[in-house]
Amino acid sequence: MSQVNEKPSYDTAPAGSIRFNTDSAKMEIYNGEQWWEIDSTSPEEQTGGTRAIFAGGETPGEAKTDTVDFVNISTTGNASDFGNLSSSRYGGVGVSDRSRFVLMGGSDTPSSPGQSNVIDGHEFASTGNFNDFADLGNRTTNAGGCGDRTRGLIMGGYGANVSGYTNAIEYVTIQHLGTGQDFGDLTEAGYNQTCSMSSPTRGFVGSGIYLTPSAAQQDSIEFVTISTLGNSADFGDLTAAWGRGSASNAVRGIYSCGYYNPNSYLNIMEFITLASLGNSVDFGDNTLARRNVSCVASGTRMVTAGGQTSSPTWRNEIDYVQIMSTGNAVDFGNLTADRRLMGANSNGHGGLG
Repeated sequence: MSQVNEKPSYDTAPAGSIRFNTDSAKMEIYNGEQWWEIDSTSPEEQTGGTRAIFAGGETPGEAKTDTVDFVNISTTGNASDFGNLSSSRYGGVGVSDRSRFVLMGGSDTPSSPGQSNVIDGHEFASTGNFNDFADLGNRTTNAGGCGDRTRGLIMGGYGANVSGYTNAIEYVTIQHLGTGQDFGDLTEAGYNQTCSMSSPTRGFVGSGIYLTPSAAQQDSIEFVTISTLGNSADFGDLTAAWGRGSASNAVRGIYSCGYYNPNSYLNIMEFITLASLGNSVDFGDNTLARRNVSCVASGTRMVTAGGQTSSPTWRNEIDYVQIMSTGNAVDFGNLTADRRLMGANSNGHGGLG
């Protein structure tokens, strides 16, 4: 999807509106800010469906894994084996364009948390083992992340500095991977922020545990303009402070599950309209109250996978919702194993238009 610079006379159309541009002979979608051309080559044509990858994670007994699963979001069913990471780790950030998935950072050593700076990845269209492409500037785990058709961002996390918590934002160019580059800073240093929420212009991070005040959980939502280096800005607030679990199409982002203290797990889902600053609104309920889930999205569905319930028990359940409606999640299938803290994304997420 590419940006259409000329603004039509009806650019106040609702987000998600579709039109045919007679000048370019292209279909276009309005994301609430700009009209974008809809690519003629869709994820469905590339991989037989919008493909989502769940990479690494932590298995029961707090063991790190190099397992990589995939699903086609348009078709319910169990996940299939994709391959293996270059090293076992959990808490990595998954970013992607239409053809390549990249995992950044995580925890990969026996010591806790053992932050990693590894960047590895694989093309969506074929299964296989991941290749180590490059390194981040900072060793970081349990960070937030987002991206568009060009860039992938890793935001905050638990870094290898004195305090542990970091507010640094780094980026990579997904098709030309090299060492992570400085992008800017979050307003607060923190970790366990949400991942995988982007529009074609904006990237979002929310909630998590922040250094001030006193390692407290926060309900704030922040955003950046992905194409422009700089610090994050305030977007709004969630109704509860929670960590991990979010994804979006080009119009709407959904937050799924989490917790607001170590013993209070959530099954609630909330949503925001990505083009409009404001607080989240109730969407419905997940099938389980759990934390440390991983979420992915296509243009129509948002999928929640894995995580941990309060026993504590690691989970393999996958469920989904229709993004542009509201209501409770329904069963999708299962991961190949019980896991939490996976890095995940798809080749049809909202940052791709």
